[in-house]
Amino acid sequence: MKIELIGGCTKEQLETRIQYVAGAGKLSRFPGNVTEVLESCNDYESNLKLIKRIIKMGHKSIIEHDYLVFALNDVTPIAEQTLIGYRLTTFTVKSRREVDFRTAGFYTPEFKNKDGELHEKNEELKEEYNKHMKMLFNAYGDIVDKGINVEDARFILPYSYHSNFIMGVNGRELEKMIIALRNGKLSKIPDLKEIGDELYKIVKEYIPYLVPNLKKQEDNMKSGFEYLESIEKRPEIKILDKTNMISYTPNSDDVVLESAIMYHYQCSKEKAKEILENMAQKDEKAKEKMMYEIMHKEERRELEQVSFTFQIPISLAVLTHLTRHRMHSLLIPEFLPMWDMKNFITPETIKAKANDIYQEAVKKNMEMAEKFKSLGVNEGDLVYFYLSNQMVNVITTMNARNIQWVTRLRCCNKAQWQIRFIANDIRKQVTEVAPLIGKGLGATCMTDRYCGEGRECCGLIDKLLEADSKNK
Repeated sequence: MKIELIGGCTKEQLETRIQYVAGAGKLSRFPGNVTEVLESCNDYESNLKLIKRIIKMGHKSIIEHDYLVFALNDVTPIAEQTLIGYRLTTFTVKSRREVDFRTAGFYTPEFKNKDGELHEKNEELKEEYNKHMKMLFNAYGDIVDKGINVEDARFILPYSYHSNFIMGVNGRELEKMIIALRNGKLSKIPDLKEIGDELYKIVKEYIPYLVPNLKKQEDNMKSGFEYLESIEKRPEIKILDKTNMISYTPNSDDVVLESAIMYHYQCSKEKAKEILENMAQKDEKAKEKMMYEIMHKEERRELEQVSFTFQIPISLAVLTHLTRHRMHSLLIPEFLPMWDMKNFITPETIKAKANDIYQEAVKKNMEMAEKFKSLGVNEGDLVYFYLSNQMVNVITTMNARNIQWVTRLRCCNKAQWQIRFIANDIRKQVTEVAPLIGKGLGATCMTDRYCGEGRECCGLIDKLLEADSKNK
């Protein structure tokens, strides 16, 4: 594992970054325009003292003007999934759909016992673990050699494999991240704790205004579910058969249309409803035409006035495809306590050509995880036995604008098959309760007769355009 700050590291860059943050701190209470205030912040030490004083008062918005970019080398997908969950960050991740991962390498923890101390058989356990992980990577390679594309072969990869990505984050979000990784329940997972510690080392050298607050943080291992679990025993985990809409804004189509009338005419809801009814009487397609305009304008705030909540069964292999759409309210089960590892998925291509290799590797992995558990290995170290095929149920609430964006990308034939099925289920279920919104959901070739894939286009757009021309 290696984490690097890849910008703003020189003395001059550091002083400039601190100047911008200090300038933001002075702007609201000092005379002069922005440029004049920034020019007055010309002493590094004074700027640093000012920032620390303002942060201590609780005014942390100023450190959002300090933007850092990190290179994260050879971290696990557990770290990738965790960090992508910070919605005010930006990421570029190495694709497992395009890259052969058989030589990617994997993370090996120092195995601890249930008390969190180094396990007495740590070295023996590491040797057996490393041998087992190599077996899983060999199984991945054998599956690829059977003609299975890497997109499907990756479902056998253990969640210990090395991932690489670039992360952009502002100072305030970075502070939250480091506190959670070093002092919160996430610190129970070894590589997350290591990442928190590495980021803290970088902070001490290049982001000094964060140091005082990070130093005084106390460990907080509470999960927030202590009360619940004291009353109700944890039931057996059941993975859903398909995506299920569990709630939505009633009369979503009319809510969107009325909100557009209310803000455009600055009238009450009652008046907007009256106007909408009058429009429908004059033109039976008035609502459809108006919704089309809303769904194709640059600002689509009206679509944000309605929301839909879904429970979605999804594999770890595909989870980041959903997580990276960060402007929705996503609830993902925590990696601890351990899930039921019997809840896994097998891609159809593997069933057809390499099922024996796949199922044998899955079986051996479950046996090895159970063995380590029986030897008293700390639960936080067992998470690296999760395979990418592990299924979990997640919950998310999306507004209609976000659903439009998600379905534009994920209903495309170029999208990964599992996320495509999920996106199409979402589109169909929204269409059932909000048919006008539903007409604007889906891949752009279906909704707008447009494809942005260029030479990688699947060809459907040509068939649709040809059919359109014949129907004219």
